[in-house]
Amino acid sequence: MTPPTPAITARAIALFEAARERPGAPQPIPERLFLIDVERQIATLIENGAVVASWPVSTARNGIGGANNSLKTPPGWHRIDAKIGTGAGAGTVFSSREPTGEVWQGEPCEADLILTRILTLDGLEEGVNRGPGCDSRERYIYIHGSNHEVLIGRPVSCGCVRMSNADVTALFDRAREGDFVLIVPSETRAIPDLASGRFHYAGLGGSGMSAIAQFQAMKGGRVSGSDRAFDQGERAAVRARFEALGISVFPQDGSGVGEDCAALVVSTAVEETVPDFATAQARGVPVVHRSEMLAHFVGTYRSIAVTGTSGKSTVTGMIFEILRGIGADPSVITGGDLPALQAQGLIGNAYAGESDLLVVEADESDGSLVRYAPSIGVVLNLQRDHKEMDEVAAMFATLRARTRESLVVGDDANLDAFAGGAIRFGLSERADVRATDVQHHPNGARFRVEGVGFEIPVPGLHNVTNALAAIAACRAAGFPLESMAAPLAGFSGIGRRFQTVGRARGIEVVDDFAHNAEKIAAAIRTAKLRGQRVLAIYQPHGYGPTRFLWQDFVRTFSSELSAQDRLLMLEVFYAGGTATRDFSAADIVREIATKGTNASFAPSREWLIARIADEAREGDVVLVMGARDPSLTGFARDILGALEGGAARRA
Repeated sequence: MTPPTPAITARAIALFEAARERPGAPQPIPERLFLIDVERQIATLIENGAVVASWPVSTARNGIGGANNSLKTPPGWHRIDAKIGTGAGAGTVFSSREPTGEVWQGEPCEADLILTRILTLDGLEEGVNRGPGCDSRERYIYIHGSNHEVLIGRPVSCGCVRMSNADVTALFDRAREGDFVLIVPSETRAIPDLASGRFHYAGLGGSGMSAIAQFQAMKGGRVSGSDRAFDQGERAAVRARFEALGISVFPQDGSGVGEDCAALVVSTAVEETVPDFATAQARGVPVVHRSEMLAHFVGTYRSIAVTGTSGKSTVTGMIFEILRGIGADPSVITGGDLPALQAQGLIGNAYAGESDLLVVEADESDGSLVRYAPSIGVVLNLQRDHKEMDEVAAMFATLRARTRESLVVGDDANLDAFAGGAIRFGLSERADVRATDVQHHPNGARFRVEGVGFEIPVPGLHNVTNALAAIAACRAAGFPLESMAAPLAGFSGIGRRFQTVGRARGIEVVDDFAHNAEKIAAAIRTAKLRGQRVLAIYQPHGYGPTRFLWQDFVRTFSSELSAQDRLLMLEVFYAGGTATRDFSAADIVREIATKGTNASFAPSREWLIARIADEAREGDVVLVMGARDPSLTGFARDILGALEGGAARRA
């Protein structure tokens, strides 16, 4: 057994998190499993989020795959079907899962003997390791002891997972029938040739999906998609922009997955019950996760991948606009809408330039970050958001290991553990790219970096830090500081990142994507630079995320809002699915109010609009915050309309 070092632990947890998205992943995700890391040839036992044991293994010489007679190790989720060999002596030889009566005692033998213990594996992913032509159980895929112990740690098996006889006994003793086994390929699963046919995106309207689909289409690919919102007649303008790019929009009834469909692209939010998914499985069309598509593009281009708990979209946009202003003609795939691209008639979250530079927003929330191998990695910060911080730190550590050129890291104490040798940016003296002479004003800030003056047209200290990240990334890409100042001064911002909707009666209405503690705090602090009083409106999203961040919300709103400020919280936004809805936002509001904050639950948008129209006065900033709900921007406009004296449309 190999002791589980911090590096082994970080990588195993990150790979486990990424595998949650695989089609066929067990639900709920198991708290105990064996993970086989093909790239490192290591098996680990994970219990309750911690790696408790690890062993070297040997997977197939022919690589990863599930096809019959391929002599490859099958990828993905499995379950231990049977334990065979309890009590057998070390070196006991098995054939057809039965002891032969022979015992291997270390003598040279070219044959691939199955020794000591057997754990048979049953695949759980239809079409990958389960079903006709690829069934792990019918292929007799085992974890077993081997007579080739000196080769353990190298991929030389004939498809099974080999271990030393001592190690397989130790693993066997800790395993139970029914335990899950996850086999993780050494690299991102190969996607079909992009020129082989049409790629169909289920959930095309989602921000992550739409950006990749647009980029593929802009690069000459054949792309189509479907979305429930389009079926319901919603978002007609967005649909028209897809169609203007040559992206065909189908009903979400499976009809888009036709004979010319080379692959179905899905996100974690697309469940197997969606007709497109079911049709793809029935027709044998490859199902590719959106992160696999993004990983392909990240690996193909000279890429700059931006991750972190907060600020990803803004920094991605800043890097893109700096590089474009310099004349580098980069591409971008991001989650936020860039007004600079919308002014060109585009949706705003994707653009295909002519150079090999690609700037991407790399989300950590679904674990897919570990798939990416960028040229330059940018890690902004580490805070509590979708996951516990140690889980996210493990993903960041994996990104560092996979970054090909340079790593740029924020001057955040939570990032110190893996920032050695990285380019650091921030406000402290230890930062390599540091802002001095910082001057704030209501509409932005001025500062200097190594004597070069910069001005940004977006307010708040957090945006100074965001700008430093962009500057550091562009410098790592080989561009001089002096060339960056003018493009950054013209930065057009990001949609819903402290975006002014309008002003009426001396009252400013702002729309913001803030949805975790740090983002909410930054938005409120920025609003205080602009007005005398903040009327904060917040709509939580998702019952799971809201439950996870409950106490963070209580702490943040009660500490950031002053006695004269006001909080109005709407009900939790629910987009459908199987979430447990066992509380109300009113419960959170009651707890915040006990801290002395002027907080109220808003039973409806109509009620809230009427209250704001009645209470707001000159000098106030009405700050609308929330994520995932595309109607929030329209809601902010309704508030502005009410302040102007117009009738609010029904939200």
